[in-house]
Amino acid sequence: MKTIGIKVRNYTNEVNIINNNDIERRVLKIMLLAFGILSILYVVFLGNMIFNIVERRNLEADARTLSNQVGDLEANYLYMSDKVDLPFSYSLGFKEITPSFATRTSLGLVPKSNSNEI
Repeated sequence: MKTIGIKVRNYTNEVNIINNNDIERRVLKIMLLAFGILSILYVVFLGNMIFNIVERRNLEADARTLSNQVGDLEANYLYMSDKVDLPFSYSLGFKEITPSFATRTSLGLVPKSNSNEI
């Protein structure tokens, strides 16, 4: 037993003891800092989501308003298009013309009997 005690004393004299009191405080400060940063990010993201939801609802209301306006304009167009006819266009100064179409003539290089062949 005495020899074991001597060996333990010699071993403890050779070992350098490290003071860990400061490491615990550092770890606590790092954990609190990380918690604070994550809390701030959570609030920012949550606020951004709420802002986007409110903005989407406003845009949907604007889209409904615009859709109603388009419907009114279409009805107005149909009402006005019924009034447009030939006598109305003549009263505005329009004239009916006879169309003249451009025709393609052969240069005489291909005989007319073979004109449809490749």
